[in-house]
Amino acid sequence: MDLAQLTFSTKLAAPHQLILFPKAKTLSKDVAHADLLATVLKRRDMKADELAKSPVAANAANGTLVAWAMIDEKKDTFAQQVVVRKALQLLLEEQPKVLGIAVSGAMAQRAAELAVYGAWVNSALMPVHKKKDERKALQKIELCGLPVRATLVAKGVRQQAGSYKKAFDELRAQAEGNLLCRELTILPPNELTPGLYRQRVKKLATANKWKYEEFDMKKLRAMGAGAFVAVAQGSEVEDAAIVHLTYKHPKAKQTVALVGKGICFDTGGHNLKPSRYMHNMHEDMNGSAVTLGILLAASQQKLPVNIDCWLALAQNHISPKAYKQNDIVKALNGTNIEVMHTDAEGRMVLADTLTLASRAKPKLMIDFATLTGSMAMALGARYSGVFGTTDELAQRAVSVGKQVGERLCAFPQDEDYEPALDSKVADIKQCTLDGEADHILATRFLKRFVEHDTPWLHVDLSASRCEGGLGIVAHDVNGFGVAWGLKMLQG
Repeated sequence: MDLAQLTFSTKLAAPHQLILFPKAKTLSKDVAHADLLATVLKRRDMKADELAKSPVAANAANGTLVAWAMIDEKKDTFAQQVVVRKALQLLLEEQPKVLGIAVSGAMAQRAAELAVYGAWVNSALMPVHKKKDERKALQKIELCGLPVRATLVAKGVRQQAGSYKKAFDELRAQAEGNLLCRELTILPPNELTPGLYRQRVKKLATANKWKYEEFDMKKLRAMGAGAFVAVAQGSEVEDAAIVHLTYKHPKAKQTVALVGKGICFDTGGHNLKPSRYMHNMHEDMNGSAVTLGILLAASQQKLPVNIDCWLALAQNHISPKAYKQNDIVKALNGTNIEVMHTDAEGRMVLADTLTLASRAKPKLMIDFATLTGSMAMALGARYSGVFGTTDELAQRAVSVGKQVGERLCAFPQDEDYEPALDSKVADIKQCTLDGEADHILATRFLKRFVEHDTPWLHVDLSASRCEGGLGIVAHDVNGFGVAWGLKMLQG
């Protein structure tokens, strides 16, 4: 997906302009189009510092559409992202070809990064299926106002651009990871079956020089991966597979495993979902898309870390072959599972995938999954939940979430929850039927399949879809987890 070209300039000439400056009680005359802004504030009976919550826009005398917003240094990343997103929306709804961004003050670099990243992730055209697509992509971003470093003053704007290139190259890679995640998640289910998904992943692997390996149904049966096979066997076409991608860096000293739930459509199986809850179930593969987005961004940034990426790609169909309540299946690690509810398929496919991933003994393993309705009930769609094998690891995850504006809430997974999963006929129940604390019980279940005491984070993506946008992203499907995962790898 082509992103708008970023250029550096000494003044704005674009017909759509975003003006960002630090929060202050009074309006500085140094702000671009200050007189027009003063008039707008007076007409709306607004105080200047209200721009830190409510950006405004107006047309200049020459027809230029200008939007202004303040960045409050005392606010957290998420709040800063929201105000920048609101300001950008005032401009991007006109689908400009060129967007000018002016920043100033002590937070100029911070404001520039927020605005450029926001422009990239909100101006790219997501897939639609219409006879005539009249949308226009943003082609160019003109950025001005970043301070020229003293040693570069004599050499001008070209050297200034070079001095900031690394930071924006990293943001561009992150934006491409976010957009890949969202594009895959949005695709309709007939265009992203497990087989078609595997074809897309192979192309990505070739383009980015990742090692590609897949465990298809025949191989998984032979290995004894009965938990995954139980879910996948309900599909008429046996195109499900666990896909393993490897990124290696010559200077890497550690390996991180990323695991993603990739249920391309979830009917609920024999415990069929009602239509209201089956709607958008093509997005149940979002966890796998998050891992791919992280992998792509990390590769483009050339992060010095080895990454093992594991995608559990399947569908949960209803058919004569589909697994049923009270089936007992044996997982890859030998655990016998009593099936209690066929709509708890995510933890089944993840069970065998986590076993495979942990057997490689990574230094850290992170899985992403749109796993439980109870997490969405607990948090809504503005946070995602996280579980860690240690309190320190969980709190690190929460801290990184605050830094990048993808907010996580840590949940307990104490041992005294697990008796609810005791089975009289097998080693463990897949879930309970009452649904109480299912997000916690699902984590206790998954923990049974993590080998070698691998440090592990489980992310339940309740924020993968948030109506009206979330943080810096204006689209309902927001790519939550890509920025966070990338920051975890960098740490």
